[in-house]
Parts: sequence; C-alpha cells; structure tokens
Amino acid sequence: MSLTPTRFVFFVSCYFFLILNVALLAKLVTIIGGLDQVRLGFVLTIPLFFIACFNAIFSLFTAFRCEKPVIVTFILVSSLLSYAMYNYGIIVDRDMIVNILETNTGEAKSYLNFTAALWFVLTGVLPAALVLKVNIRRSSVVGELLMKLASIIVSVLVILAIAAFYYKDYASVGRNNAYLNKMIIPTHFAHSLYGYVNEKYFKEEIPYRTLGEDAKVTGKTQDGRKNLLVLMVGETARADNFQYGGYERDTNAFTQPLGVTYFQQVSSCGTATAVSVPCMFSRLSKSDFSDTQAKHQDNLMDIVQRAGINTVWLDNDGGCKGVCGNIKTIEFKPDANNPVCDGDYCQDQVLLDGLSDQLDQLTEQNNIIVLHMVGSHGPTYYKRYPAEFSHFQPDCQRSDIQNCDARQLNNTYDNTLYYSDYIMSEVIKLLKQRQDLSAGMLYLSDHGESLGESGLYLHGMPYSLAPTEQTHVPMLTWFSDAFVADKQIDEQCLGQAANTNAYSHDNLFDSILGLMDVSTDLYRPVLDMFNGCRGQGRLALNQVSSK
Repeated sequence: MSLTPTRFVFFVSCYFFLILNVALLAKLVTIIGGLDQVRLGFVLTIPLFFIACFNAIFSLFTAFRCEKPVIVTFILVSSLLSYAMYNYGIIVDRDMIVNILETNTGEAKSYLNFTAALWFVLTGVLPAALVLKVNIRRSSVVGELLMKLASIIVSVLVILAIAAFYYKDYASVGRNNAYLNKMIIPTHFAHSLYGYVNEKYFKEEIPYRTLGEDAKVTGKTQDGRKNLLVLMVGETARADNFQYGGYERDTNAFTQPLGVTYFQQVSSCGTATAVSVPCMFSRLSKSDFSDTQAKHQDNLMDIVQRAGINTVWLDNDGGCKGVCGNIKTIEFKPDANNPVCDGDYCQDQVLLDGLSDQLDQLTEQNNIIVLHMVGSHGPTYYKRYPAEFSHFQPDCQRSDIQNCDARQLNNTYDNTLYYSDYIMSEVIKLLKQRQDLSAGMLYLSDHGESLGESGLYLHGMPYSLAPTEQTHVPMLTWFSDAFVADKQIDEQCLGQAANTNAYSHDNLFDSILGLMDVSTDLYRPVLDMFNGCRGQGRLALNQVSSK
C-alpha cells in the first residue's frame, strides 16, 4: 500500500475516531439517544468534526517526516487507553498518570488477561504493524509541508463550517456533559502527560519545608502503660458495602462484637492511592493538595516522629507513595514460598504477623504503627482472601471483571471486605491481650471502588466526575478502656458524632495529633474529629496549641 503523507494522516484520523474512541462513541450514542430533540445534521457532522480535529492535530505532530514513529506510539498507547476506558470506565488524567507510574509489577500484572491481550493485539499491535508496512510516497520537504498546511487549513475550515450551523448543539451537549473532553483519545492523555512532565521536570524546584519543629507529646498514660495507636490504611474499600453503613450483608461479622465506632459519612481526598495516601497524611487539604508540594514538606508521620513518637510503617500494598520515606518501614515482599503470597501480592495476614513482632519489640512510651493493607485491590479481588473466606458464592475468579455477572463480582468484592474485617478484628484482639498498653486502632480506606454501576469499574475517575462509590470510604475506631481513660474520650459523644457528622481525609492529620497528645502550632482543633468528645484537660491543651 502506498499513500501520500496527507492521506496517511487522514486514514489514521478515521481509525482513531471510529475504533480507538469507541468508549466516546458509545457515550455519545447514549447521550444523543436521551435528548428530547436532536437535529439530524448535528448527528451526521459528529464524525466529520472529530476526524477533522484529529487530522489537524496529527498533521502538526508529523510535520517533519516522522509519521510512522509518532503514529505507532499513539496507536499502541491509545489501544491500552481505549481498553481501560471502554471496559472499566477509567479516564486517564494527570492523577491517574501518577498512579500508573507508581504502579508496582504485581499490580500491573493483575490487569493482564486474555481479553486485554486480545484487545491490544487487534486494536494496537496489528494496526501499528500495518502502519509500518505502508509505503509513504515522498516529495520535496517544502512540498510536503505545504500539503500538510493545506490539510490543516481544510480541517479548520470544516470545523468552522460545522460550528456555523450547529454550534448550539455542540455547546449544549458539551456543557451538559463536561466530562466528554476527558474521554477523547489520545488528546486528553497527551495533555495530562504534558502537564505531569512539565510540573515534575521543568518547573522550578520547590524548597523543602520542615513543619512542626515545636511538636512534642504532652499527655501521659496511667499506671505506666505504653501508648499505642495502630493506624490501618485500607485499600479500595467502599463504604456502600460495609454492614455498619446499612449494607444487608454481614461484611463486618468479625468486628461487630468488639465495640467499634463506625463513621457514616467520610469522603476521600482522591480516587487513586497515589493521590489519596499522600493527601490524607499531608497537612494540605483536598482543595489545595498538590502531590509535588506534599513531597516537599513534612507529613503527619514526620511530625509525630519529631514529637518523640516511635513510628513504624508496615506495607503490604506496594509502597507508601512517599509518606514513609523518613520513618522505619517494613515492606513485605510477595515471596511465593510464603503460603499467603502468590509471588505478586501477599494477603493481609502478613500484617498481623508483622504487627505481632512489633508489639514484642515495643520499648518507647509513645508509638504509632501503620498497617498499609492490600485490602480490596482489584481487579483480581479473588486473590485478596484465603479460600476459607469465600463467604459469598459464587465468586469471580478472573481479572477481566467486566465479564463476570454482577452477582459474582459483588460476591468477590464483598469477600475482600469480609476478610479485611477479620484482619481488623485480629488487630483488636492482639491489642486487647496487651494489658501493658493503652491502645487504639483507627481504620480508614484510601478510596472506594466502582463495581459496574453506570458502566464504571475499579477507581481513578477524575474527582469531579467520580461517583460516590469511589469517594465514600469507611472509617472505624476501637479504643481500649485504658486509652479511653487516658484520652478522656466520651464514647457516647463520639458515637453520636460518628453517626451525624461528615468527615473527610482532611480530618486525619489533626485527629491523629489530638489522639496522640501532640502539642504543636500546626494543630487545628476544628479539624480534629475527636476534639469535641474529649475531657477538659485536652480542651485546655487545644486552647494553648491554637494560639
């Protein structure tokens, strides 16, 4: 096959619109089908509009005889994007790019399946091979540049002509469905990647800020007990499937008898681990959070360590996203010889073993141990729990979860929560056994998960577009009698607040400072979830710290 450069780019533009943007096309069909009135001319111009846009863009990107490497790269990347978008409803923006780049090998492998491989071969590899086989008929450099310029001008004229007749139709659909521009492949991805690279590598380096230099622990335990808070960072647990929130299934069967307090309305900072975990440990709020800024200043773990609290991070989720960089960290490697590991992931039993070891080694008066769980990490939910915790049947024993029926998928996901609840109950039991400790446990998930609602799966949607399934997260606490007495916690008050007040990841920073009696000018009582339910001694400290 032999084509001129301009015809080559035109055919490629058609391929991108008709095949690689299948998710966008499906969404447009749904939107147009739901309109009360729609002009036929508007519908007929949609392919012309997008093909003209792609033609102008690709003509610019291939201006200097670099058609094949540019187009092949775009096709291969766009094939993967189209699979994720069409099958899972995932939109790849800047935050998702951060999440992708910080994905470990085990997580990446969990997305590999026959359906994904077949999609990539048919829409990526084979078209890319065809592109490489095409013979591009060359003329003079000047001649080719003039032809590309002419092609761009024609494309722009087509766009302007369409706008002249149907601007109101396009504007109406666009305004009412603002997310559509994020679905266009590969333009939104390219724009997001440019923003990420520009911020990470070309912006002026931000000086590192040391925070909380005045931090110190002021509280004391009774009877010489050691003070310990176990902070469990959940993974991909959504509040909708927690029994405590009204879910009809017994997903919290293990912690039910243990006297935990469940917080009904808690929202996440992000919809992916790479954003949510750094955000929840940062003093920055969701509204002003920047991962770059967060990495250039102390976080909660740095500050409590500076206050004199022994801090340990036990990780079973492929990394702490920079949060534990300055504290003692134990990362569990998925050794296939370990019966609870499969070579890519370990089940959260390893955290119980690690916690037990840490409890035996406690020497400091004040301690925080973080357990970063693998929890309900998808899409291979079935690998997150042992066979004996397959409580809900039949489950979905595959990674291409969009090909499981709704019952199987929900059963599998609920099994992960059922097992996570078991892990939490075992943590509580370990702490209850230690009479030498004034101990507490706080569990909070990093983000939620979509299980097929509105055609969406997994997580990572841009926050402004994300459904509540991805942003409404579970949080619960358990405190020993000694901890309640030391912190002067009114548990009835706390239960009422947990049932009626709305909280978010923004509250974690100050709430942990409050629970651990850390005095610092950074502390903001209004964001401390427990502040209103503690005794007069703590209120006095609040007044000093907030001056």
